[in-house]
Amino acid sequence: MRVIICGAGQVGYGIAERLATENHDVTVIDIETRLIEKIRDTLDVRSFVGHGSRPEVLLAADADKADMLIAVTLFDEVNMVACQVAHSLFNVPTKIARIRSQSYLEPRYKTLFARENIPIDVVISPEVEVGEMVLRRIALPGAIDVLYFCNDDIVALALECMEDCPVINTPLRQLTELFPDLRTTVIAIKRGSELLVAHSETQLRVGDVTYLVAARDQMRRAVGLFGHKEQDTHRMIIAGGGHIGLYVAQAIEKRHHKLRLKIIESQRERALTIADQLEKTTVLYGNVLDPVILQDAGIDQADLMITLTNQDQVNLLSAIIAKRLGCKANMVLINNVAYQEFSRAVGVDAYLNPHSVTISRILQQMRRGRIRAVHSVFNGRAEIIEAEVMQTSSLVGKSLSELNLSDGLRIGAIYRNKTIIQLSADTRILSGDRIVIFALSECVRDVEQLFRVSLEYF
Repeated sequence: MRVIICGAGQVGYGIAERLATENHDVTVIDIETRLIEKIRDTLDVRSFVGHGSRPEVLLAADADKADMLIAVTLFDEVNMVACQVAHSLFNVPTKIARIRSQSYLEPRYKTLFARENIPIDVVISPEVEVGEMVLRRIALPGAIDVLYFCNDDIVALALECMEDCPVINTPLRQLTELFPDLRTTVIAIKRGSELLVAHSETQLRVGDVTYLVAARDQMRRAVGLFGHKEQDTHRMIIAGGGHIGLYVAQAIEKRHHKLRLKIIESQRERALTIADQLEKTTVLYGNVLDPVILQDAGIDQADLMITLTNQDQVNLLSAIIAKRLGCKANMVLINNVAYQEFSRAVGVDAYLNPHSVTISRILQQMRRGRIRAVHSVFNGRAEIIEAEVMQTSSLVGKSLSELNLSDGLRIGAIYRNKTIIQLSADTRILSGDRIVIFALSECVRDVEQLFRVSLEYF
């Protein structure tokens, strides 16, 4: 598959890196020489310095032969024009664009990106995606990550194994014996820098970060099983009143009527602006690193603080200060992968990675067939995929013990008739089943073979 990526920032680089490992024909365009040099030094892809929206640059990148264009530059307008030029001049079949400004996405302009106007097939809004991620995770602040599958009836949770976890040093196969009514499967473990695919004899250790799949109505019990005491969030503080902070606040006012919310914003004009757009939320003007401001916001009574400024260092430090001042839990927006690696060690309960959200959405568009959802996890080292079993699939009628899965794969759940099936070696796969499966990045092609799904876009 021939793919052109406009924009070589963290998202563009991440997409190029992933697609290159899958042997796609990838070309990256960016106006920054420094970013293109990094691409050339580290990835086996073509690259050009130039404006991705200009016809001559796209022509040099063989846009007339491309199957897909992905526009993820820093500028919405460049992304839109790149898609328009790719469509009008080169007839590129699929165009994906990242659009940050919410003004373009207002309901009254819903036809803007239609084929007859600005032809963009998939619009990705990081602010909306991250905002929705925050809203999903408010219910489980103790979880490092929360992902939803199968009409939101199944969740994948990333949890740290605490000392009082009752299944420490116990083979995972005994989970079913110890908790027969708990429909939970551990699929992967991060132990230090090592990433392990779980199997029946795997034993958990204190400090392991595990991904487990569970029925949504059992997720709180699963969290408790790993030694976390979950409490409902009644009082919450948001540090940063930017696009994401405002989106989350507005959604909370609509969906969580009993939650008491405050926002701290460091720019006076912005604080006044968002105060006018919110009805029930208290907006405070001040520095989120100032303990006095945090105390004025009632940080010692807060159940959760979410830091959503555009500076990673500020987000990390304000979250740490908040915990020291009595806040029960924190959640941090972090763009820099290096910071994510040590965030848990400095007192961060959970972090949000906007780039992984965008990359996951794009990867989903790369999958052909009955792929329902794709989530990139562990900084791109693996994926959790939801796929539907078609009637003609070779999986139909086979038991799990007959699948002979490669070591890099593990099935987390089978969803049938709106119910999660308790897994065993004798469980047989039926047509119409939706399967949630964990795959190391190098084993994604094995998933392709399992589901007879080509990675080439149709």
